[in-house]
Amino acid sequence: MVASGIDGESQGHAPANAITPAKETPMPNHLWMTEDHRAFAETVARFYTEEMQPNREKWTADGVVPRDFWRKAGDLGILGATAPEAYGGLGLSRHFDAVTFIEQGKAGDSGWGVSVHNIAMHYILAFGTEAQKHAWIPKLVSGEHIAAIAMTEPGTGSDLQAVRTTAIKDGNEYVINGSKTFITNGGSADILLLVAKTDPKSRSKGISLLIVETNDLAGYAVGKRLKKLGMKRNDTAELSFDNVRVPLTALLGSEEGQGFYQLMKQLPWERLIVGYMSLAASECAMRVTLDYVKERKAFGQRVMDFQNTRFKLAEAQTKIELLAAFLDQCLAELDLGQLTPEKAAMAKWWGTQMQCDIIDECLQLHGGYGYMSEYLISELYADARVQKIYGGTNEIMKEIIARDLDRD
Repeated sequence: MVASGIDGESQGHAPANAITPAKETPMPNHLWMTEDHRAFAETVARFYTEEMQPNREKWTADGVVPRDFWRKAGDLGILGATAPEAYGGLGLSRHFDAVTFIEQGKAGDSGWGVSVHNIAMHYILAFGTEAQKHAWIPKLVSGEHIAAIAMTEPGTGSDLQAVRTTAIKDGNEYVINGSKTFITNGGSADILLLVAKTDPKSRSKGISLLIVETNDLAGYAVGKRLKKLGMKRNDTAELSFDNVRVPLTALLGSEEGQGFYQLMKQLPWERLIVGYMSLAASECAMRVTLDYVKERKAFGQRVMDFQNTRFKLAEAQTKIELLAAFLDQCLAELDLGQLTPEKAAMAKWWGTQMQCDIIDECLQLHGGYGYMSEYLISELYADARVQKIYGGTNEIMKEIIARDLDRD
């Protein structure tokens, strides 16, 4: 059979740019979704349609999503869906956050750093003191403050125990020195969840997490926004700390040296989020590709009519359904407190690998148009690649799984 995606011998004009994916294509049926979840999904989808889509080109060029967008999301309850009502949230289950990430991906966006904001908020909810929760959660829920997680350093990636940034006690303050890189929301962040060594002589037991308010903070500097292969609307920056002083109350929780434990407890949620982002981006890629191949003609017939096209799309749709079922199982286990680090690692590496594979095939079916920036599939392709790197590289994910298999 003739393969699809041939440019030189195609007929007719190029299809219109499908920057906004169609909605009618059948996609996974998440059995946990109730009418409330679907209503929330409609709110998030409409928010993206009305507020993101008209501005995505400008925000891509600017390299940042503006604060006004965050505040509007806060007004709609998107940022605080799963925060307790006592702190200004809606008090809903993590499933509602999953809805937000699914709708973001289905809209073809990965530039808005809402997932990192959400993860940082849940660190404070899980381990913060009541005073810390009341001080910071309402501002994160409203979008008044934007959160970032300052974890990665120039010389350390997935090896969190090797961080060199220090936070040393000096009277009633911590003095912070060091640098961070690849920090999502880094240039916009009002609140940093900072990973630092409070005991530089120790590895895991020397790590603590601090909540750092960045506004008018002496010694704190944001470097240039980093230029990236993809996720160009995502505000990613380098950060530096030169004798930065913060009060002892900035320590997350009430005991030093708990940072590594706190990270390990929250990383399963982070990795499950990445899995859902992968699923939704794959769904988006399928939608725009189906639109394309049903309209585009080559050698006198629709690209959809070639057997190669039909088989590739059948394979991709099957992978999407399998990934959705596995992620939903992981989400149910998370709700029960039973999601293991190993299974979360599976969700992260398998989901991101499937995302990259599916989007690669979808771009191929677009032919030369898939390589053009004005086509959404091109953006999806560039954005997908980092998914296998951040949140712990996929090689680290496999090692986590393998260690569990090797236990006696």
